[in-house]
Amino acid sequence: MKILLPNEVKTIINELNKNNFKAFAVGGCVRDSLLGLVPNDWDICTDAPPAEIIKCFNKYKTFDSGIKHGTVSVVINNEVFEVTTYRIDGNYTDNRRPDSVRFTKDIMTDLARRDFTVNAMAYNEKSGLVDPFLGRIDLNNKIIRCVNDADTRFKEDALRIIRALRFASVYNFKIDKETAEAVHKNAELLSHIAPERITSEFNKLLCGSGAESILNDYRDVVAVFIPEIIPTFDYEQHTKHHNRDLWHHTTYSVISVENSPLLRMTMLLHDLGKPRACKHDDDGTCHYKPHPKYSAEMAEIILTRLKYPADFIKTCVTLIKFHDVRFNSSKHRLRHVMNAIGSKNVELLLKIQRADIMAQSEYKRAQKLEKLDRACDSYKQILYDNDCFTLKQLKINGNDVKKIGVAQGDKIGKILKMLLSLVMEDKLENEKSALIKKAEEIKNLI
Repeated sequence: MKILLPNEVKTIINELNKNNFKAFAVGGCVRDSLLGLVPNDWDICTDAPPAEIIKCFNKYKTFDSGIKHGTVSVVINNEVFEVTTYRIDGNYTDNRRPDSVRFTKDIMTDLARRDFTVNAMAYNEKSGLVDPFLGRIDLNNKIIRCVNDADTRFKEDALRIIRALRFASVYNFKIDKETAEAVHKNAELLSHIAPERITSEFNKLLCGSGAESILNDYRDVVAVFIPEIIPTFDYEQHTKHHNRDLWHHTTYSVISVENSPLLRMTMLLHDLGKPRACKHDDDGTCHYKPHPKYSAEMAEIILTRLKYPADFIKTCVTLIKFHDVRFNSSKHRLRHVMNAIGSKNVELLLKIQRADIMAQSEYKRAQKLEKLDRACDSYKQILYDNDCFTLKQLKINGNDVKKIGVAQGDKIGKILKMLLSLVMEDKLENEKSALIKKAEEIKNLI
């Protein structure tokens, strides 16, 4: 078995070897190479202490990227490679990072401190694969398993709990029974982890091909940092439009949309307001008319708490608020929504509506998809024809309205908005003389 190492990694290993130190590529780069994937980055571990690493690479640019924990970054061909001394971790009193580390000369000891067997492998061309915890077998069997005692691993660093779910989702693996039990047992430890760290891992989890099964099997873990999902568990929707309970509709909708964090998070949160919005008919049928509004309000609270970027929050909340808008064959409604939220957001809105439909029952699905397809075609046509749906596209502006004797700013704005609405509804041509004529007619009515 041979792994193709980049020339820069070979250079780093060779430089360390020339100075009588051992070195290996380690962790995720080895895992991904064995899976036939191209690693995003290459980490190197060595028995050289940090000061010696710096000496070995005095002809290269180096910088401290965690020297307290043994890590020195080496720059070769404008790429950054982290080189870390074999180490033994001390106690983890904060459930995140070791209080101290001790350096060691033993690669096996260093691998023993790592999270999962698939990440506890090292490789160089001389020694081949170093795999004391049978990570390669777990890779072949598509298993995520903790190194040694799972309970200990998660108590050391609670972020490993969400990382286990992330790896299982991204690679579509199963989590080993003992590891899975420890995940559920220690889930509450995630409350000690900074929201930003959870968010980074959770985004990757949501975008994984195995996201649906992980969200279903480990919903209690997700509920630690998004407790608002709990009312959706086993919530029967009592409507012909749904053949799944609310949580399973949600998770199916997540994997029914393209795998961007924004769209998948939108689907995860889009129906949170349904239990609050529910109204029953006499026959037991449920209706959820105000649920987009409630869901959007909840989403804003959740995403703010999890420290998502402001623009991410704004877009996600907007999409949720509008996700239940129904379009017909007319372009009028589309233009109004494009005016309200922007054309780019409408493009995303059409994608999440398709995912929502695909996660519903087959009741009227064909008709819903047909309407959505027509809306997609109309959206493209609006853009192609450069239809007017913004004030900027109107062929008159505030100065033109002033010239017909309207001085007040708020009145000018109202006139322009009325003109735009008429244009969007095909009741008025977007042509200057026609717009001025209509403005003359309505200026005294406001």
